Amino acid sequence: MIMRRGSKYWLWADCELHCRSHDEVLADGTLIDVQARVSRKGKTQLFIGVYDNRGAPLFEEAHDHLPNDSMTTALAWGGERARSVASGNRVSVVPSSVGYSLGPQAPLTSAA
Repeated sequence: MIMRRGSKYWLWADCELHCRSHDEVLADGTLIDVQARVSRKGKTQLFIGVYDNRGAPLFEEAHDHLPNDSMTTALAWGGERARSVASGNRVSVVPSSVGYSLGPQAPLTSAA
C-alpha cells in the first residue's frame, strides 16, 4: 500500500537525519506509521501517522522535542498513541512547539 502523506509529514521529514520507524497494519486495514529521530541539536523527535486502507491520511502529528524520551521510548509511546487514535479513543499528546494533527485534537499532557 502506498501512503499519501499529508503536509504535516512533509513539514517534519528530513532525509538527512537517521530515523527509526514502526509500521503496523491493523485488523481493519488501517496503517499506522511511527518514526523517531534525534535532531541536529540532540532532541528526540517523533512523527505519528494513521492512514486508511487506501493510504489516505486520517491523522498526522509531529513532536519536535520529547525531553524525557529516547528514540525507543518515543517509538513505543507513538505506537500506542497511533493505535488509540485509530480505534477512535481520545488520547493525550505531549506538548510540543511543532505538534500538529489532521484529526481530533486532545488535551495536552505529558507522555511520561
